[in-house]
Amino acid sequence: MTNIDATRRRVLQAVGALGAAAVVPAARAQSWPAKTIRFVVPFAPGGSSEIVARTLAAELTNSLGVSVFVENKPGGAGNVAMGEVARADDQHTIILGHIGTLAVNPYIFEKLPYDVNKDFKPVSLSTKVPSLYVVNPDVPARNLKEFVALAKSKPGKLNYGSAGNGSAGHLAFEYLKIATGTFILHVPYRGSGPQITDLLSGRLDAAAVGAPAILPFIKSGKLRCIATGSSQRIPQLPDVGTVAEQGYPGFEMTQWYGVLAPSTMAPAAIDKLAAASARAMQSPKSTERLRGDAAIIVGSNQNDFARFILAEQQRWKPIIARAGIKPD
Repeated sequence: MTNIDATRRRVLQAVGALGAAAVVPAARAQSWPAKTIRFVVPFAPGGSSEIVARTLAAELTNSLGVSVFVENKPGGAGNVAMGEVARADDQHTIILGHIGTLAVNPYIFEKLPYDVNKDFKPVSLSTKVPSLYVVNPDVPARNLKEFVALAKSKPGKLNYGSAGNGSAGHLAFEYLKIATGTFILHVPYRGSGPQITDLLSGRLDAAAVGAPAILPFIKSGKLRCIATGSSQRIPQLPDVGTVAEQGYPGFEMTQWYGVLAPSTMAPAAIDKLAAASARAMQSPKSTERLRGDAAIIVGSNQNDFARFILAEQQRWKPIIARAGIKPD
């Protein structure tokens, strides 16, 4: 064999190897998902996060052809689940990202079991949910103006509950306190479910809760909505003014949820999941289910979600510092 023939053979072998390497990701993309997908929700059942996750999981099951099951795994303001999923390498575990775990926790915890911007890949921003500011009907305030006046007349006498330190409800109410200059005691719970139970019973005076979880109680008269955190009034509560129009221009508070994958998940699988997630949120069934709860459907691509997370981190970092929000 001549030197030219030997060189030619090595070149052909190298090209063949490159071709085979290129085929592997393509094959993996076609074969993924190969089994049931575990969709982790880092909070207790009963809140907006579960409603969004189960709506999304149902549509993903139809789109991807495998079962997508929701697993609630609360603890540590969402950090327990986030840390576990960050280490998952089975290619079939994903998690519901949230304003708390992605834009709040990095600034209130000295040490986290995960790195928001390194251990996860943003997949798709699913939905935004207006925070509704509500009171127990026994509280003598029918709107935000009356509530603020009441709070200022009794500094520290009123309380509000949240799903835990660093939760969206905690952030929303502290933001309102800063805007209105009021002093209202915070009572953290371990999840939205027990918080709402105590709000309904009158053990709590007020709360800021995502619309899907709280609208049924407002409509039934069991709770009174004094303001919405949305930029405009929501169709479900046309007579309730926004915080902004009740005297605090520029105020806006919405929770948001999106799909995240561990950074170890194959890029081809993430691409496929991102496309399926966007379709799932924009499906007629999801739209009908969530818009009835005042949720704003998004279904973004990966890059847009990544930019959104960064913008939210920059937005909330100074507010968290000013409010002095600390973990449990």
